[in-house]
Amino acid sequence: MPIENPRKQARRAPTGAVPSEAVNEAKRVLIHQARTLGEMVDRIDESFARAVEMILSTQGHVVVSGVGKSGLIGRKIASTLACTGTPALYISASEAHHGDLGMITSKDTVILISYSGETDDVVGLIPHLSDLGVPTIAITGRLDSSLARNADIILDVSVEREACPNNLAPTTSTLATLAIGDALAIALMRERSFTPRDFARYHPGGTLGRRLLTQVRDVMRRTKLPFVAPTDTVGQSLITMTEGRLGLVLVMNGDRLVGLITDGDLRRAIHRHPDVLALRVSEIMTQNPVTIDEHAMLGDAHHRMTSLKLKALVALNSEGKVSGVVEVFDLDSSGS
Repeated sequence: MPIENPRKQARRAPTGAVPSEAVNEAKRVLIHQARTLGEMVDRIDESFARAVEMILSTQGHVVVSGVGKSGLIGRKIASTLACTGTPALYISASEAHHGDLGMITSKDTVILISYSGETDDVVGLIPHLSDLGVPTIAITGRLDSSLARNADIILDVSVEREACPNNLAPTTSTLATLAIGDALAIALMRERSFTPRDFARYHPGGTLGRRLLTQVRDVMRRTKLPFVAPTDTVGQSLITMTEGRLGLVLVMNGDRLVGLITDGDLRRAIHRHPDVLALRVSEIMTQNPVTIDEHAMLGDAHHRMTSLKLKALVALNSEGKVSGVVEVFDLDSSGS
């Protein structure tokens, strides 16, 4: 009988319940961090407003800089700013001292991140930035620190303690820094009247870009649509629905859409009428069905279908005539 590798046994997923201590600890961390973020609200003051004004007046880029965990958070802040209408980039404070400082110009604004406010590589940038005439925003947890004393604007992200049981690992403090960065980005979005269409220009790939940049007419089904007349029988419409493979039929009076029957409508009608197949389509159809303009964006179609719990939408052209049908599958395809 083969002997199983003990290391493989150790890698097996546990079969028992998650220890209650782990669950309780997770809840404690989340409660602690949520409470800390709530306490930050009272510290949002004129300094935050001045930071927004400074960034809005920046002719160049917003350069975010830090090291270590603050640097990782800084990368995310720069990325969020960049994709929401504020030209931004991240530069490691350490690398800035070895040549990357040349990437910063007098037209830029620099956000320096250091929770202690005493990180050598971060604080060491201030004299060079001052020589360039570059305005600075400090995100720090120590208002009496070297960084806070020398920056033009201070954003306070101080926390009472970290979520770490030893009060050592940057956890709650990095969350607070990330949150203030998100707050800046959203405030700037509103000031710039940044629209979903603007957002889409920076996210052309994948599902998000497809929904925001693609029109319904580009993905809708145009041919072999399942049409029936109000006077047709439900039995006839069932055959048309099956052949159409859309789970619905469009009820037309000439070239005008007057109703819709879905497979759900058919199932409900069967419970109400034993002889449902002999009924006229007009007796069970949904009148004045929800439609959408063929030039509408996929994002609009997605919102309408989600809010109304629809699986498909009938698209109309500029003359109000049926031009196609867009399905949930069309909306969810990534296109990338």
